[in-house]
Amino acid sequence: MKKILLSLLVLLAIALSSCRPSSPSVYRGLPKTYTTAYATMYGHCYDSISSAVLTLDLYSDGLELTKDNSIQGTGYNLCLSDVLVPDSLLEEGTYSSSDSAEPFTFLPGRSYEGYPHGAYLLNIEENKVKTIQVLDSGQFVYRNDSLLFTLYYRNAYGSKATYTCSYAGALIPLSK
Repeated sequence: MKKILLSLLVLLAIALSSCRPSSPSVYRGLPKTYTTAYATMYGHCYDSISSAVLTLDLYSDGLELTKDNSIQGTGYNLCLSDVLVPDSLLEEGTYSSSDSAEPFTFLPGRSYEGYPHGAYLLNIEENKVKTIQVLDSGQFVYRNDSLLFTLYYRNAYGSKATYTCSYAGALIPLSK
C-alpha cells in the first residue's frame, strides 16, 4: 500500500511540474536584423556632462519613418535615446549601458511616469504601439557601418533574458 501511495505521489508531482509554463529566455518573434537606422545628434545638450549626446533609432522590415517623422507600418523600433559620444557622431568602438555619463556609454532602459527612456524596444502594429520592452542593460559594437547589439531585459517571469540583433549600413542623420 505504501509503494502504491508513494508511486501516486511521485506521478502527481511529475504531472503538476509539467503543467508549469517554462520561462522563455528570449522575447519571441524579435527581429535579428534591422533594415534602417537613424542617428539624431543633440551635441552637448546637458550642462552637467562633457559628452555629446545622440539617439539611435532602428527599424525592422515593415516599419518606416514618414516625412513628418512619424512611424508607419508594423514591426519593431529599437531605440537608444541617450548614447554618449566624445564629440562627433557615433565613433567606432564598444558602448556599454551605464549611468556614468562617460563617452562610449548609453543609458539603460527605464520607465519614467509610464514612458520609456534610455534603451527600449517598441512593438508597433498598424501604426500603433502594441508593447514596450525596457532594455535594462547591455552593449553594442559599432564598426565599419555595422552595429551589433547584445541587450538584456526582464521577461514576463522576472528572469533576465538576452536579445541580440544587428544592423549593417550607413546611419541616416536626422535633424532634431
